[in-house]
Amino acid sequence: MSRLLQAVILDWAGTTVDHGSLAPMGAFVEAFSRFGIEVTVAEARGPMGRAKRPHVEMLMRLPRVSEAWRDRHGREPTEADIDAVYDTFVPLNIACVDRYADLIPGTAATVNALRSLGLKIGSTTGYTREIMARILPLAAAQGYAPDALVCTGDTPEGRPTPFMMYRCLLELGVWPAWTCVKIDDTEVGIAEGLNAGAWSVGVAMSGNLVGLTAAELAALPTVERAALRHHAAGRLAAAGAHEVVDSIADLLPALHRLEGRLRRGERP
Repeated sequence: MSRLLQAVILDWAGTTVDHGSLAPMGAFVEAFSRFGIEVTVAEARGPMGRAKRPHVEMLMRLPRVSEAWRDRHGREPTEADIDAVYDTFVPLNIACVDRYADLIPGTAATVNALRSLGLKIGSTTGYTREIMARILPLAAAQGYAPDALVCTGDTPEGRPTPFMMYRCLLELGVWPAWTCVKIDDTEVGIAEGLNAGAWSVGVAMSGNLVGLTAAELAALPTVERAALRHHAAGRLAAAGAHEVVDSIADLLPALHRLEGRLRRGERP
């Protein structure tokens, strides 16, 4: 594998840490509630994967939320309102991220296996540097420390642009982009990889589209798990993912298949 594929670029919440991508959800709900607006967890999940300020903006532009804002505040939400909700969200998210920093099962073992094959390990995230400063040492203590990290705010724009991917590849010293694979649990994260010219692998069961802890997922009846898998995998495939896996623990066979496609002269 290592002779053609050179690097994998991993997302964080829902892909390598925080099974179910739970940390931001309560923070978004609480941030809006402090302005008298109810936002559901399902609504909060919609823009996941994007930088958090654009995430707040997309929630604010939802017709139901905009109407609730008008009813409560007597006017359309403004850019200043978006900034105010975002400024409220950030410390709420920082305060809770320690509780959601457990590695998703298989992360450390998979990353070690990838390194043994000669692949470099990069990462991009919709989190800020301030938030990642809390997560990085906790992840490292569990055996995961990527070779490069690019956060929201490090580039002019975040996902779905390829800018964070480009910076990550630059820091890794890797090119061309088609020798790299982006791994993500969100549709906008898949788009990030595609827009950079890389392969993209979707993570269906551990991330945002299912939104459950590992224990909650394991407790479901088989039929319900299968339905969730079908829904999440379908959305990631529709977003353009070249492969879809349940979690990072299942990544290696998918990478072997992509390596085979490269050897046959295919490009993403």
